[in-house]
Amino acid sequence: MLLTQSSTPIIGWISTLLGYVIDIIFRALDFVGVQNIGLCIIIFTVFVRLIMFPLTIKQQKFMKINQVMQPEITKIQKKYRNKKDQASMMKQNEEIQAVYEKYGTGPTGGCAQLLIQFPIFIAFFNVVRNVPAYIPQVKDIYMTAVTAIQQNTGYVDTINKIAEGVNSSYITQLPNDATSNQIIDVLNYFTADAWNQLADAMPSISNIIQSVHQQVASINNFAFGINVAQSPGFRISIYLLIPVCAALFQFLATKTMKQPDMGDNPAAGMTKSMTYFMPLMSAYFCLVAPAGMGLYWATSALFMCIQQIIVNKYMEHADIEKMIEKNRKKAAKKKAKGKKSLMDRLTGAAGSAEGSGQQSTSGRSTITDVANMNLKKMPGGSKNTADTQNIDVNKLGEIGRNAYLVSQYDKEQNTRGGKK
Repeated sequence: MLLTQSSTPIIGWISTLLGYVIDIIFRALDFVGVQNIGLCIIIFTVFVRLIMFPLTIKQQKFMKINQVMQPEITKIQKKYRNKKDQASMMKQNEEIQAVYEKYGTGPTGGCAQLLIQFPIFIAFFNVVRNVPAYIPQVKDIYMTAVTAIQQNTGYVDTINKIAEGVNSSYITQLPNDATSNQIIDVLNYFTADAWNQLADAMPSISNIIQSVHQQVASINNFAFGINVAQSPGFRISIYLLIPVCAALFQFLATKTMKQPDMGDNPAAGMTKSMTYFMPLMSAYFCLVAPAGMGLYWATSALFMCIQQIIVNKYMEHADIEKMIEKNRKKAAKKKAKGKKSLMDRLTGAAGSAEGSGQQSTSGRSTITDVANMNLKKMPGGSKNTADTQNIDVNKLGEIGRNAYLVSQYDKEQNTRGGKK
């Protein structure tokens, strides 16, 4: 059961915020005489993409700089291709990190947009699959039917019996003491046939039920009879238009995005695979999710495609040297202020406290801290985390070797920095 609004920490909060936004859009459209959830979703999607446009520019700048520095990284990787000992691996990591520092960037430079977009996507999914919980005007329409239904004896059993015939994974059985919100959660996924069955089962209020059904259908019907609350499913219908459009626009958006030339880097093959995998994943998701979510996905992909063409034109005339210089200055300022990059926080190279094995000043354990804790438990390890000379690396498992590698890398960095 959806239990109305999502109560999941962070995602639930974002869902509530996005609910306010889409409610404002719905009210604005209602002011000009239009009540349509599908149109609200399209406007909302464009709104989100426009807000994220600066991040798109930043991501493309990273990719353009990556095109310049990738040959250097590939050269380093080839240099150490057949060297698997920990000393060589640490040396390779150092040389690659030096390249990133040279260009004022890092391996996570293009991830910001994805990190922000994912929670928005999940949160908006909660909104779309339970619109009445986030748009009061829509909920009020349902409440007219719910108030009348609750006056009928055995209404819970009646609704549950009809709900069993509705092909939706989002519907579960109502408890005997079901609240109004829970009843709305179920009615939200009722098909036209289910509404008709409900009206027939309660003839004394059939006119109210039919009236509410017509209002709900008018709000949810986007175009060509597509109800944004219904899932297309794996059947031939007009609903297939949304998964097809989502897959097509996703493919075009991926193709318009200029990827860096990685040569024979293994990541290049993965990038090419994603060009075809993402559209297929989009199509599958749009088949099983409510049509409203598919509409969001398709609109987002189409807008991204148009946006990417504009960004490509802009980047063609961008001065790469100025971008690199700007990145260097920005990285230098962060370093001067003591701010750590994501890579530094992960490795603990720049954030470990004075003394080996201690927690960072931020109060959070780094990977190095965890590595040292694990090394204490290894055969030959010492309670003193700096004393790891007696460990036989060949006898360690994959996790153990990685822990040893991280610990040794951090020790070497501290020694070079004058720490003991």
